[in-house]
Amino acid sequence: MVNGLSVDVEDWFQVGAFEGVIERDDWGSLTDRVDRNVRQILDMFDAAEAKATFFALGWVAQRHGGLMREIVLRGHELASHGWDHGRVFRMDRETFAADISRARQVLEDAAGVRVTGYRAPSFSIDQRTPWAFEVLAEQGYAYSSSVAPVAHDHYGWAEAPRFAFRPLAGSPLLEIPVTTAMFAGKRLAAGGGGFFRVIPYGFSRWAIRQVNCREGRPAIFYFHPWEIDPGQPRVAGAPLRSRLRHYTNLDRMAGKLRQLVREFAWGRMDLLAASEAARIDGEAAA
Repeated sequence: MVNGLSVDVEDWFQVGAFEGVIERDDWGSLTDRVDRNVRQILDMFDAAEAKATFFALGWVAQRHGGLMREIVLRGHELASHGWDHGRVFRMDRETFAADISRARQVLEDAAGVRVTGYRAPSFSIDQRTPWAFEVLAEQGYAYSSSVAPVAHDHYGWAEAPRFAFRPLAGSPLLEIPVTTAMFAGKRLAAGGGGFFRVIPYGFSRWAIRQVNCREGRPAIFYFHPWEIDPGQPRVAGAPLRSRLRHYTNLDRMAGKLRQLVREFAWGRMDLLAASEAARIDGEAAA
């Protein structure tokens, strides 16, 4: 089974963990490491013959147009991660519409391709922001992968479906939540990111096999370029909990990723979205 592989393209200083201590106005003066990290990831994917979707910030694409083109040239999908990592539940409808429109235009101009996929920063589409799907549909997006169907202190929509669904009646827009596994009747986050870095690799293998084999569905996995970069600057002023989440096992991440992309089959999110939409339509017709 081909699973969905995705990279949320943002730099080390743009993460939610540091938003209280690093001002957006200072981003341009900080050490830029996203280009080198993404190129390492591209080489890793090439070696494993894996394809993926890169959900890139418009802010990054504006400064790294060549990198956006390289992503596309290597056969991967380029999709939107919004403009500057603002969380959707902190926006109103008009601000969100402007944010995703601006990001999409920059991405398309940089890479010369149409952008049809979106992922909200920090999986910030939840029960507070049902209007976000309406805005995405109005702007012609084919799919979103913006929901984490778990309870979490920073994000999560615990009541959302675990697998691909259509959030709007009468609209083809598809939402593809990040993967969760089931244990003792509880949902466990199993789609990558910090959970993948901190928890032993065997957990991810078990979770993906559960989703693929027991439930017959593709897994959705994500991570960030800064997670393979143990040499990134340290942010001393951030809360201890945030620093632990951000820096733990950075030196082990690349090795775990190489194992993951070789052990399972991986593909682009747009192709997975098309197959999931066909499945949903087939089940509805039956």
